[in-house]
Amino acid sequence: MTSRILSTRRALLSAGASLALLAAGCVPLAPAPATQLDRARFADIDRAIGAVLATRGMPGAVFHLERNGEQYQRAYGRLSYDDGAAAVAPATVFDAASLTKVLATAPSVLLLAEAGKLDLEAPIVRYFPECGGDGKDGITVRHLLTHSSGLPAGLPALPAWEGDAAAHALACGRPVTDAPGAAFRYSDINYILLGQLVQRVSGMPLDQFAQRHIFTPLRMRHTGYLPLARIDAAAIAPTQRGAAGVLQGVVHDPTARRMRGVAGSAGVFTSAGDVARFARMLLAGGELDGTRILGADSVRLMTTVQSPPALPQLRAMGMDIDSPFARPRGELFRIGSYGHTGFTGCVLWIDPHSGTFFVLLSNRVYPDDKSNILPLYGRLGTLAAQAALGVDVAAPQREAP
Repeated sequence: MTSRILSTRRALLSAGASLALLAAGCVPLAPAPATQLDRARFADIDRAIGAVLATRGMPGAVFHLERNGEQYQRAYGRLSYDDGAAAVAPATVFDAASLTKVLATAPSVLLLAEAGKLDLEAPIVRYFPECGGDGKDGITVRHLLTHSSGLPAGLPALPAWEGDAAAHALACGRPVTDAPGAAFRYSDINYILLGQLVQRVSGMPLDQFAQRHIFTPLRMRHTGYLPLARIDAAAIAPTQRGAAGVLQGVVHDPTARRMRGVAGSAGVFTSAGDVARFARMLLAGGELDGTRILGADSVRLMTTVQSPPALPQLRAMGMDIDSPFARPRGELFRIGSYGHTGFTGCVLWIDPHSGTFFVLLSNRVYPDDKSNILPLYGRLGTLAAQAALGVDVAAPQREAP
């Protein structure tokens, strides 16, 4: 019975049926009522973020909440803890870390699939014959997108290496630790290979492809790789302070830095307003302001359950739905909402059931990468749902067994 309920739950979520948290028996809950944002709740959001700033959990942040066109956005704190540091502004640009995976890499792969240039079910050795052996021949593009490839979590730092070619050789040289499709493991290697797949299939580096086909047509004016080529460093939140100085406009992720700033796993810099445009596009089925970015089927693949049926962790081809990393769902948004986080202190979470999303961009890694703001993610998810849905936490969520 448990297996049947889980299978039904997955099937409904994969089909996008109400995209709701399924109660016992797998019946979708009623649609959310059409309400405006409850502005009385905004003070709770401000207090939650202010409390983290007060304990030096992060120097600054921008928060954006939106439902059906109604918005609440606010900038908090300063760019750093230094005396005289500039205040964070709504347009401050942040290192988005692993939000790169869903802002750039996954949609680029899906666009190429739309164009018939790659097959999402094909083994990656079709495109990278050099990646075969050591149990990897069965890895498909789908496995990479859903973190079910069986590949390790990341590339080793030693012996020292640099450049995209070296990263590719290392990624292809990693043996799997689980059979493809048999286990969930969040892995940067998956998205490093996907970023390289974009270049192999399109003939265009990932940063250029994403800029041309996603960021520019979507008018994400602050978004892209290698931001110092177009944005003054003073407009970018610094991240880590080290022996070589402060990283400001240089990617924080060490693997992406070794890859000279462009990787499928990290490297994009962006602003809260730009991420909000991306979220609106997904909620509108792939189109915004008369410009189509993704086909409706690509949006479905990117935002509904696509992970192997045997896995309890629910992932789309890009977005997280229900895994240990789904903290920003909080206590009220339903399973079927989706999003992603970034190591530097960034969140995008979207609830298609109510047309709500929230964005948090921060530089919690400044100055020494020692602060932990994970509890804030869940707290903001709950507060965002309260403000958007007009509900309180009355009881634990009921999930299908």
